[in-house]
Amino acid sequence: MGRLGVSTTASRTAGPAPGRRAALVGPARHALGQVLKCASLVLAVSALTFFLAKASPMDPVESYLGAENAIDPSQYAALTAKWGLDRPAVEQFVLWWGNALHGDLGTSLMLQRPVVEVIAEGLSNSLMLLTTAWVVSGLFGGALGVIAGKNRSRWPDRLISTVCYVFAALPTFWFGLLMLLLFAVRLGWFPIGLSTGAGVTMADSSLGERIHHMILPALTLSVSGVSSIALQTRARLVQESESDYALFATARGEGPWRFVLRHGLRNCLKPFVTLQFGSVSEIIGGSVLAETVFSYAGLGALTSMAGTKGDLPLLIGITVISATIVFCGNLVANLLYPVIDPRIRQAWA
Repeated sequence: MGRLGVSTTASRTAGPAPGRRAALVGPARHALGQVLKCASLVLAVSALTFFLAKASPMDPVESYLGAENAIDPSQYAALTAKWGLDRPAVEQFVLWWGNALHGDLGTSLMLQRPVVEVIAEGLSNSLMLLTTAWVVSGLFGGALGVIAGKNRSRWPDRLISTVCYVFAALPTFWFGLLMLLLFAVRLGWFPIGLSTGAGVTMADSSLGERIHHMILPALTLSVSGVSSIALQTRARLVQESESDYALFATARGEGPWRFVLRHGLRNCLKPFVTLQFGSVSEIIGGSVLAETVFSYAGLGALTSMAGTKGDLPLLIGITVISATIVFCGNLVANLLYPVIDPRIRQAWA
């Protein structure tokens, strides 16, 4: 009894069991690894963008002074020294990152305002548009994929698959023009362009007016996401319905919808999360074209303007911020995988 008591006491004071420690260390190590990967990718993208901009034929000083004006050599040299463009490219990149860590991304050459303020204003205008397109693509894409997968080889499946294939092949720019001509010009249901009414600022416009201007650009952005998510969800659900456990569930008396709700959706959730959070990059990239078509004042319109006008500080800042948003979306997806798939958690035990 004494030995038993000693061993029991020792086991109580020995700390948490190895399995419990692994269950705690595994998720923390996974989360830290994903965060470090995201940070390294942002650094790589910023370096690639910075040095490609330095290698481009665009001169920030000439863009600032204007190519049509006669450039004074002394003024050119003064601006070059003021902005640090006379230093080596590597030193400029280090200084730029040092300022970026303090919230300073430079000054826009076109607008003569801090890049952070310009991007914050454009992102605030685009945030509702991008979020709406992202949510619509996930909800409608997942629902259409489930309906098509459940009705495999029937008319709903053929109809949804055909429509998704057609819309997946449509260019965003062309589809936006089609929506604009049909619903704005021909039918007059929506405004032709802008994010608010003519002569009205964003602060003075109502929520209903902003939503009214946002519907067509949001639908244009969400079409490609709806198509890809619906087709992938349908393919995964069909694969699950042909598995051995699906045959066993059918033999046990489970109907098609009961199988989809109890088993199919859970196994489709991981690829759905991958596609949903991966579509952030497609939506941000498509916003450049969509906002240009609809004259929507947002981050996409700023990107187009910075690229055509040669505003390198603004273009680099937008690229880094957009890449950070995309990588954060992928980071969230990677952190959700252990929650969705218990086999990943079992591997840590």
